[in-house]
Amino acid sequence: MEHMTAPAPAPASRRVLLAAPRGYCAGVDRAVIAVEKALEQYGAPVYVRHEIVHNKYVVQTLEKKGAIFVERTEEVPEGSIVMFSAHGVAPVVHEEAARGKLATIDATCPLVTKVHKEAIRYANEDFDILLIGHEGHEEVIGTSGEAPDHITIVDGPHDVDKVTVRDESKVVWLSQTTLSVDETMETVDALKTKFPLLVSPPSDDICYATSNRQAAVKVMGADSDLVIVVGSKNSSNSIRLVEVAKDAGAKAAYLVDFASEIDEAWLEGVTTVGLTSGASVPEVLVEEVLEWLTVRGYADVEIVKTAEESIVFSLPKELRRDLRAEAAELVADK
Repeated sequence: MEHMTAPAPAPASRRVLLAAPRGYCAGVDRAVIAVEKALEQYGAPVYVRHEIVHNKYVVQTLEKKGAIFVERTEEVPEGSIVMFSAHGVAPVVHEEAARGKLATIDATCPLVTKVHKEAIRYANEDFDILLIGHEGHEEVIGTSGEAPDHITIVDGPHDVDKVTVRDESKVVWLSQTTLSVDETMETVDALKTKFPLLVSPPSDDICYATSNRQAAVKVMGADSDLVIVVGSKNSSNSIRLVEVAKDAGAKAAYLVDFASEIDEAWLEGVTTVGLTSGASVPEVLVEEVLEWLTVRGYADVEIVKTAEESIVFSLPKELRRDLRAEAAELVADK
């Protein structure tokens, strides 16, 4: 009988698992539109204190339209318009703007404002507030500034041992809105072990968009050889998505701002690529990555959907006023 050679196995089909939801959340959408509307309504320049959202592409695009980003309120010329970013600011920043004769637009995400109000409320009730978040992050700086004498920052479970409070019967925890859900609850559990009477906020501080994007990545990451997260290096929620992907079982996960940053070597031996984006990332950047992957044989795209999002926030009320005239009056009053 003639010897037969077995046919070589067909190569596995290459595919992309595309997470949904992904990209812009309602707070980011509101903040970016607010800058665009301010430029359209009042003309350039409009100053923005800190990056409006943590995304390189968004910041560069708004700069081209006439936005000027500054780190300190003192950098804004007297009589100008200044917008506060989606991450929120401490009360002292509002005071600086008033001293500088500036007209202000507050683009703080309403979910961040909610945490600020909780901090004020518990400080007024003389609680010690344990704020779970990353030291130095703009959101944490802003929330801490609402009640600096009452707030202690807890930067993860490893920080719990060194936390001290005045009265263990009056302790509450709050959190930065863009953290890993799992790590935050691990920190909360450790705090409850140390402080059994620890009070929880009326509702979860981690924003719906952060939770939803992490949930989608958990499902997607479990079936992915490689996960690509589109987002900037200073975006807390984007960094968390990389961590969540790895914890979910992805063999590798990387954070990139643009498709051009992807290393082709990452694709070696990869059949399934998971793709998502942080809450401050416009969809055009995800589309560029999809095109990049298609050229390299990953043309089959499957949507991994875990939630529907329909939340929309109204634009800052200040956009309904003539802020140029207000700024001029502030300078005249001087």
